[in-house]
Amino acid sequence: MSAVAPAVPRAAAREARLRPTRLPLYALAVVLSCLFMGPFLFSLMSSLKAPTELYAMPPVLVPSPPQWHNYVDVWSYRGIPFTSFYVNSVLIALSAMLGNLLTSTLSAYGFARFRWRGRDLVFMVLLSTLVLPEEVVIIPKFLMFHLVPDRLFGHTWIDTWWPLIVPAWVGGRAFDVFLLRQFLMGIPRELDEAAVIDGAGYGQILFRVLLPLAKPALATVAIFSFLAHWNDFIHPLIYLSSTNKFPLSVGLRWFQQQPSDPTEPREHLLMAAALLMVLPCVALFFSMQRYFVRGIVLSGLKG
Repeated sequence: MSAVAPAVPRAAAREARLRPTRLPLYALAVVLSCLFMGPFLFSLMSSLKAPTELYAMPPVLVPSPPQWHNYVDVWSYRGIPFTSFYVNSVLIALSAMLGNLLTSTLSAYGFARFRWRGRDLVFMVLLSTLVLPEEVVIIPKFLMFHLVPDRLFGHTWIDTWWPLIVPAWVGGRAFDVFLLRQFLMGIPRELDEAAVIDGAGYGQILFRVLLPLAKPALATVAIFSFLAHWNDFIHPLIYLSSTNKFPLSVGLRWFQQQPSDPTEPREHLLMAAALLMVLPCVALFFSMQRYFVRGIVLSGLKG
């Protein structure tokens, strides 16, 4: 006890000595944070400006007064189905996220908990797809979604949501499979053996034993998958041509390209729409931040 007691004052003294040396680091962190937040703050201030303040010289940094009704007006701006864009993005992102969670979990379970011939080779092939640029497979995928459904069902999947959702339900993403596999490999196999002794099957072991312990990794995969599909621009741009089917990523670009009256600028509404698009991503991250950080840390403990 006497040996432990002096350790506390020593640690406090060491912390007091190091504190002045950390002040420059804290100051640098604050400066960099303000620098990186600059574009976001500019967008926020622009979204609250009146049309007469958009091109004022000298530039208006802080609108006076803030036009909070811009966030309401963007929903009913003439000729722009912003509500439809938002609903489309939610449906596409949630549907693809659920499919990606299911297929990635099943794939990771097979790689982490079963031994079968060629498992490591197949896993290496799966990881090798991470270095394959998406641009390489865009044309083959387009032809596949155009020709195969036409032969099987009599109609093409182009200009539908199926090319944006179905791939998540039949394969998942390689990085998500890798992340979940790493996490499942860190869970002791004795839990599986105990469940087998109690009469549990493979499905029960996965859904009743492993997945409750893998909530951090599942939350991480859910965040990554939702953000990837929510922000996806190139695939909806290629597969969709009907305005009422556009998600926000393509809809905002379409909104930007529509002809407008030079005497009535709408950049403030575009900024408001962009921030409304960012809002679900920010809310999702901060609501699941605890699981997200824990899932990233624990998934790398065992290779």
